[in-house]
Amino acid sequence: MPARDPILMCWSGGKDSAMALHALLAEGRHRIAALLTTITEGYERVSMHGVRRELLAAQAVSLGLPLDQIRIPPECVNPVYEARMEAALRRHLANGVRRVAFGDIFLEDLRAYRERNLARVQMEAVFPIWKRHTTELFQNFLAAGFRAVVVCVDGKALDGSFAGRFLDESFLRDLPLGVDPCGENGEFHTFVFDGPVFREPVPFTAGETVERDGFFFRDLIPDEPGGKT
Repeated sequence: MPARDPILMCWSGGKDSAMALHALLAEGRHRIAALLTTITEGYERVSMHGVRRELLAAQAVSLGLPLDQIRIPPECVNPVYEARMEAALRRHLANGVRRVAFGDIFLEDLRAYRERNLARVQMEAVFPIWKRHTTELFQNFLAAGFRAVVVCVDGKALDGSFAGRFLDESFLRDLPLGVDPCGENGEFHTFVFDGPVFREPVPFTAGETVERDGFFFRDLIPDEPGGKT
């Protein structure tokens, strides 16, 4: 049997990266070298999503995959982000990894940005769910048995009450006209805590919702194994 292609998974902990990982694993041609995630220094949370590092680590354990955390400062400017990301990518390149997968769906400018940055280190970007219909993606996500909760909401697009809701058909029905079903335009972000790629659910308790700079964040507090979600 030929050796499987090593690939990095750019991992936010949310539904799009989970679907992209699921698609990669279903192909059977890849070995996931590691999950690559940015963590905001001081807050110790996943950048943009606001999920605690402890829950990110619990995801990686349940997935059975190594986790590479790239630390960036709050309100990180692009040159700093790119320098720290490049340093991490070069470490993986030295170990024979030449491809990085992303959960992007249709934002052409974001895809081009990723491809340019990877080209500088002689690496290639892979987009397993690119151009998939986002309503179908959402429904396939549920049908596959994934479970996720909304952890961040852009108040310009959605009411803050959406923070903390679980993804299900009623969530999809309640989305206002113009909001992408997968939140591809940044309308909302999620934390995936169970599904076909997980060995066991990631336990947590939903904490309070806080508003910061027009975004609503629902805090998730790690539980001991066996706790309720």
